[in-house]
Amino acid sequence: MGLVDKSSRKDAKNARNLKFYNSIVMKVSDIIHFLDTVAPPSLQESYDNVGLLVGDAESNCSGVICCLDVTDAILDESLEKGCNLIVAHHPLIFDSIKQINANEQTGRLIIKAIQHNISIYAIHTNLDNVLEGVNGKMAALLGLTQCSVLLPKPGALKKLITFIPLAQVEQVRAALFFAGAGQIGQYDECSFSCIGEGTFKAAVGATPYVGETGVRHTESEVKLELIYPFYLESNLLNALKSAHPYQEVAYDLIPLSNAYQGVGAGVIGELSAPQNAAQFLRRVSEVFKSPLVRYTNLLDKPIQKVALCGGAGGFLINAALCAGAQAFITADLKYHDFFKATGKLVLADIGHFESEQFTIDLLQERLAEKFPTFAVLKASVSTNPVNYLWHK
Repeated sequence: MGLVDKSSRKDAKNARNLKFYNSIVMKVSDIIHFLDTVAPPSLQESYDNVGLLVGDAESNCSGVICCLDVTDAILDESLEKGCNLIVAHHPLIFDSIKQINANEQTGRLIIKAIQHNISIYAIHTNLDNVLEGVNGKMAALLGLTQCSVLLPKPGALKKLITFIPLAQVEQVRAALFFAGAGQIGQYDECSFSCIGEGTFKAAVGATPYVGETGVRHTESEVKLELIYPFYLESNLLNALKSAHPYQEVAYDLIPLSNAYQGVGAGVIGELSAPQNAAQFLRRVSEVFKSPLVRYTNLLDKPIQKVALCGGAGGFLINAALCAGAQAFITADLKYHDFFKATGKLVLADIGHFESEQFTIDLLQERLAEKFPTFAVLKASVSTNPVNYLWHK
């Protein structure tokens, strides 16, 4: 019991050391709700496991530490700095767990986190799948412009059609725009509307906005159409029903086959000026602090159009070729992957950790911008499990 008391006193002291950062009481759920807007959990791949993996969303948050992986060293740093929420890129709980005990690494880390009231949140492939996520950060570091998603996620777009009385069209349209509808590429507030006539008859017990109970009513209405990414649907419907004057709002939700450039795997963009292939690879090695870059034979032509994907991106080689990329930067490539690109583009493997390490900066920057008076820190310890042996 004495040991537990000692540990509790130490945790309390660390929390007090960070108290000056926090001007308001923050809950873990406040951080989670914001991160869910940055990269909606519904954008994760089917094999992934994102969200709050350990902890209580309604507990007070003393500080946040951002990292790539949850390890003993990260938990120790969280305790030392008084941060009781870890935001990690890679999920601590990935495969199915049948038991939690101290004899297995994942179980031991879960037990340690719970003992010290540390919550753990993962933001993984959902952050990979947004344009301003992991790959967008890599593109910015390389100075790429005119960036777009390399392989858009299918089925990401839907269309909302609704019918509004003339006098309330603009208030409903504005509410839907504010909720995120109507964005097409570099344009927002996009919609289509046309005027027609709607009919309805209010049943006994209804409270119609116009017309009389039991009498068919004809109303001049505007048919309004807007597109939206599927993950905004709940917000849009809430906005629609709040702004619309009718007791029962008529609307249609239609799946679209259109590609959506805001969601998907990888990023492609352009350098401000063409670069020699060897010079480009040296720059890539410097920017991503990669001690070892594996690459295909260099082509005798300059590089300007560049595709990239943080983490294991071998599945995007064909997409990079089809998009006309002259170089593709990624990680975890297999031996035979290099044959797919030989003579066609420069394919480079910079290492998994090296390609994703700046995700820590991305998370810290976004959180600090949203919560400027709150303690949001970057992990100072490296969680890279790979070492390199040089031999000549």
